[in-house]
Amino acid sequence: MTHLLEAGDLTKRYGSTPALDGVTFTVGAGITGLLGPNGAGKSTAMKLFLGLLAPTRGSAVVMGWLPYRDVRVRTLLGYMPEHDCLPPATSAAEFLNHMAQISGLPPGSARSRTADVLRHVGLDEERYRAIGEYSTGMKQRVKLAQALVHDPTLVFLDEPTAGLDPVGREEMLALIRRTGREFGISIMLSTHLMGDVETTCDRILVLEGGRLVEAGDVARFTAASETVFIDVEDRGEALLAALAERGLRAAAGGGSIAVERAGDAEYDAIRDALAEVGARLRRLGPRRRRLSDIFREPRA
Repeated sequence: MTHLLEAGDLTKRYGSTPALDGVTFTVGAGITGLLGPNGAGKSTAMKLFLGLLAPTRGSAVVMGWLPYRDVRVRTLLGYMPEHDCLPPATSAAEFLNHMAQISGLPPGSARSRTADVLRHVGLDEERYRAIGEYSTGMKQRVKLAQALVHDPTLVFLDEPTAGLDPVGREEMLALIRRTGREFGISIMLSTHLMGDVETTCDRILVLEGGRLVEAGDVARFTAASETVFIDVEDRGEALLAALAERGLRAAAGGGSIAVERAGDAEYDAIRDALAEVGARLRRLGPRRRRLSDIFREPRA
């Protein structure tokens, strides 16, 4: 697989403070989530790949280019910043047309592309209104549109759902999914909201304290575990004892009884134990892991 991004021992320090500390990873086509708490190094990583910063050590390679040495690669990239950076007195159509032209599109193509992208993000009817009159959700759509208007290969989205209510957040995530999966534009989505990544991304990179702590397909981290959780109305202690008598590794916590490494034989033993003690069953089955579990699990 061809890599769009390659980080090799990538390090960035601000004075004596490390923002990224020797991270190495690759990113291919598709939608990749860059996940981590605030201050993990997500924005710094994106700025290094955009060529807005130079690394202290190591390399950030974009499609074979070093963006902090050759700005020509920026024609292949789009960037949606987190902060509010839109000109309030300018219309969305005027702003996007300008951004398309400074990205290299001729005037005719810029106008056509502006109309197409504003339609894509749902602002076709509002395109001539001043941006300062827009709601927060509409402004986020304009920021996404300007990242897409020159038809890039890869776009970086920095906290694209920031400031949105639940409905606006889901609409933005649906728009991102459509952009990536129907239009073939690869996306790196930086966020501290794990739900955004779970519902939108194919793969994740997890940063914590400037270091890469996890990387892989989202499905691998959220697959159903082999642990079975039993919720009962009563007789929980008796059920624990009955499970132990049958040689099952069971522990109580969080209002449930967890049985590790459960297969067909273990399910049969659980059924028999429930019948023996007469416990009233409320729920029985495995649970899907969530990305938040990554930050709860101990590091080696």
